[in-house]
Amino acid sequence: QVQLVESGGGLVQAGGSLALSCAASGRTFVSYAMAWFRQAPGKEREFVAAISWSGGTLYYGDSVEGRFTISRENAKNTVYLQMNSLKPEDTAVYYCAADELRVGVAESHYDYWGQGTQVTVSS
Repeated sequence: QVQLVESGGGLVQAGGSLALSCAASGRTFVSYAMAWFRQAPGKEREFVAAISWSGGTLYYGDSVEGRFTISRENAKNTVYLQMNSLKPEDTAVYYCAADELRVGVAESHYDYWGQGTQVTVSS
């Protein structure tokens, strides 16, 4: 089991930046692939970004490619999502997810989920 706690959400103006963090506890964090998903009101959960246990493999959703950056610091059991050039359509609850085996982009791939943190981008 691994427990995930997101932080860093908030309100930001369009064009601004925000950094999310996801702190993991429980089993060995270094062996987990990590990802960020988001869900806007009335919409399905959407893949945002993913990173392999080593950080050597990265995936990004089309809507955030070039604006968001995922990274991890295994010594701190933490994964980050740096969000730049934010748009109102980035408004959503952002979730951190973990998988013990390998990195992927499908929601069903991940076994562990955080409670989410709200990001609101005003126009």
